[in-house]
Amino acid sequence: MRLSAPFSLNEKGVEILINKLACSRLYPPYIIDLSKVKFIDPIGMIGILEIGRFLLSEGRTPDLILPVDDEVIKYMERMDFFKHIIPIFGEIPTDILESHYLRSSKSDVLLEITPIVHNKDIHHVVGKVKERAYQVLSTHLGYNKKAVIGFIVALSEVCQNIVEHSQSTGFVGIQKYSFKKKLGRNIVKIAVSDIGIGIKESLSPRYKSRYPLLWSDIIAIEEALLKGASRFEDEGRGQGLSTVRKFIKKWDGQISIRSGRAKYSIFPSWSNGTSKISDLPFFPGTQISILLPELKP
Repeated sequence: MRLSAPFSLNEKGVEILINKLACSRLYPPYIIDLSKVKFIDPIGMIGILEIGRFLLSEGRTPDLILPVDDEVIKYMERMDFFKHIIPIFGEIPTDILESHYLRSSKSDVLLEITPIVHNKDIHHVVGKVKERAYQVLSTHLGYNKKAVIGFIVALSEVCQNIVEHSQSTGFVGIQKYSFKKKLGRNIVKIAVSDIGIGIKESLSPRYKSRYPLLWSDIIAIEEALLKGASRFEDEGRGQGLSTVRKFIKKWDGQISIRSGRAKYSIFPSWSNGTSKISDLPFFPGTQISILLPELKP
C-alpha cells in the first residue's frame, strides 16, 4: 500500500497521511511516498519519522520515497532528517546527499530534528532546546529575556515529559519562517512528538475515576493543557503544558495537541479552526505543534 503525501507536508499534511494509514491497514507492505512534496516543516518531518516508527512497532517495515524537489531535499538535510531514517526506513541512495546539499552557514536559525531518548541524556537535549529557543525567540521574535526564560522552562518540561510520561522516545524540531504575506511578521514553528502511551493512558491512574463514563482523549488533553494535570502527585508537577498555554495566549500564538483519537487547539486572533476534535483515526502518543509570532513593534 502506498501512502502518498500531499504537496504541503505540514500539520494538516501529516493528518492526511494518518487518515490514509487508518484506511489501509489491511494492505501492507507500506510505501510512504514523498515524491510530490513541495513544502515540508518540522512537524511534517517528525510526522514521517513517527509514522514509520509506528509501522515498525506493528511488525511492518516501511519504505520511503523521497521528494523530487531539490530544495525540499536540501532543507530536510539541513534539519538532520536523514540522520534518523536508517533505523526506520533503512539506507538511502548515496547520491541523495551530494555536496550541494550540505548545510549552509547562512541558514535560518533552527533546532534540527533532535531525538529525545533516555533520562541519561535528557539534560543535554533540553540544554540544546534552551540554547536554540532563546536565540530564536529573542533575536527573531523580539521577546524579552524574562519571557524567553519562562517559556523555555515550560517547553523543557514538555520535552522531558516524553521520557517521564510517554514510556517511549520522541523528537523535537524548531524553525523560523517569514509569514509576511499572511501576518506581516516572522513566526516560529515548534514540533514535539512521541508515539508512547498518550495523555489519556498517562493520566488514567489519577483522573479516570473523576470521569467514570466520559473519560476520553479529549478530556485528558484538557486536563493537561488547561488544568496542569500530571500523572505524578508531587506538588508543582504537570505545569509544562499549562504554562506554555499561558505564554501562547499572552503572545497571541497557537498550540495544537493531538493524542490518541483527539486534538485540542488554541488559535490566535490571526487564525481560526476547530478547537476540539474527538473522532480522529487513532495514532499513538502525543504530537504537539506550537506557532509563535514575532511581537508587534
